[in-house]
Amino acid sequence: MEITEVRVFPVNEEKLKAYATITFDRCFVVRDLKVIQGNNGLFVAMPSKKRKDGTFKDTAHPLNTETREMIEAKVLAEYRQELERQGSPPPEVGDRQLEPKSDEEGESEPPPAEESNAGSETPPGEGEQT
Repeated sequence: MEITEVRVFPVNEEKLKAYATITFDRCFVVRDLKVIQGNNGLFVAMPSKKRKDGTFKDTAHPLNTETREMIEAKVLAEYRQELERQGSPPPEVGDRQLEPKSDEEGESEPPPAEESNAGSETPPGEGEQT
């Protein structure tokens, strides 16, 4: 599976920095990913829907860390490029990397545990649409 297109739409809000749309293999689109400024830098939140009890549930999300890191790296790299095209200052990424670090064998380091969003639930307040 390959990400064949990433489109980023910056917004001017405190925590929500952009919406993104990604296309897989030129045949499957996922909309409403969000670039969020978290406590440890930027991260990508998956599309979510508000439930009746007020919590948010991801409507689409990766099933493994490798895919999550691939999506996040591509979306954050495109976000940075879009800011450069607009002449905006580069984002503060904190301790986070825009692309996964790789060693010589091609393995990548996992993201910090608090922002991995490995489950299907979006942290409260992080998945709110504004």
